[in-house]
Amino acid sequence: MHVADSLSVEAPAWVPIHTTRLTLRPYEPTDASAFFHLIQENRARLEHAFPARVAAVRTLEDGLRVIKLFQQDWQARRLFVLGIWHTTTGEYLGDISLKPTWSQPATAELGYYLAATAQGHGYAREALTAAVQFGFGAAINAGRLDIRCYADNYRSHAVAKHVGFRPLPTRPRLWPLRQTEPEIRYFAFARSEAQDAATRPYSLSA
Repeated sequence: MHVADSLSVEAPAWVPIHTTRLTLRPYEPTDASAFFHLIQENRARLEHAFPARVAAVRTLEDGLRVIKLFQQDWQARRLFVLGIWHTTTGEYLGDISLKPTWSQPATAELGYYLAATAQGHGYAREALTAAVQFGFGAAINAGRLDIRCYADNYRSHAVAKHVGFRPLPTRPRLWPLRQTEPEIRYFAFARSEAQDAATRPYSLSA
């Protein structure tokens, strides 16, 4: 299988993505305070699904360091992390990322979270739709996008299905003795299954 050299391709432009209500953009060092405080205020509910992120951001200085790592990852095309802001109010709402695998055809796994106060307004669907278009667009040109989440995270299941992801058959556990570990559900969105709206340019501004 041919594996693309991700370092030989220019990183995507460092520009915001605008949807009807949201602005998605790469983090800047000036975002460190908002980034840290959202994690701090939602630490208990985020650490189950995002343990590495929560463990890495314990202080404001950690937040700044992690943002600088995000910038390096973006330039190297290892990971594309976008903060989510409400365009009108400027409120920082959460985070969405795409981790590509450059084997051809390329794929990318998406992960996202919102502040507890931002849930229930359709922001996750709006941000995920934009991220899907980013993933299928020139930045990654993915043949398939993937999401995995815990089996009891019904809110994320609904968001994924609404945007166009389809649930995959449950994978059997390789280690029967690990029955106490949380079960994972997998969702996929293939380019061939995408509707026209998911492959148009990813600026969704009205």
